[in-house]
Amino acid sequence: MVLGCIFAGLWLGLAIEPMDRADWALENALLVPGVLALVLTARKLPLSRVSYTMIFAFLCIHSVGAHYTYSHVPYEEWFHAATGGSINAAFGWERNQFDRLVHFLYGLLFAYPIREVFLRVADARGFWGYFLPLDLTMSTSMIYELVEWAAALFFGGGLGMAFLGTQGDVWDAHKDMALASLGGLLVMGVTLGINVGLQRDFAREWSESMRVKHPEPLGEAEIARMLRDEDA
Repeated sequence: MVLGCIFAGLWLGLAIEPMDRADWALENALLVPGVLALVLTARKLPLSRVSYTMIFAFLCIHSVGAHYTYSHVPYEEWFHAATGGSINAAFGWERNQFDRLVHFLYGLLFAYPIREVFLRVADARGFWGYFLPLDLTMSTSMIYELVEWAAALFFGGGLGMAFLGTQGDVWDAHKDMALASLGGLLVMGVTLGINVGLQRDFAREWSESMRVKHPEPLGEAEIARMLRDEDA
């Protein structure tokens, strides 16, 4: 509740006079239904404080990007005002890297909440409790890149390019997906390390998750079995 109120205040404040209202609306097209889904499922599927905090952090950072448009977030000016130096010069960056940060944070901050849902809803265990969250994180990152591409084609012009945010990098989508994958891999690695140290039945659960539960083949064999059961 507290995090929700803080985010609502931040989001409303950043909704006032964004740099590009049309791009701001596009950037929030997925955020609004996502927040509504969290609110509607909070009673039936309340997440842990860790998961809600990670989601909250990502949504706040995304809202900042939506306000300025990702390509124009003035982090360089903020860094210079705070330290007198240049973060771009320190790392040799020639483009605005805020979008890269957010893609990395998507994997880093969403893979664990996704894992929690897989464990509690799909009963994923062992290997699958780490692989499936990483797999979904990577696949949704890819889907978002396709959404960006489709939106850029549909809207065209300055709005399309602002939303796409490639800044002239032909490998922009590939790098974004790689960073999201890296973030997800890191947090799943940390989660794995914690569970190896604390979970007493870790080895047994991992081994059980790799055991074949249904030795019979599926596909056409399963269809034949269903047809026999229907005729019986």
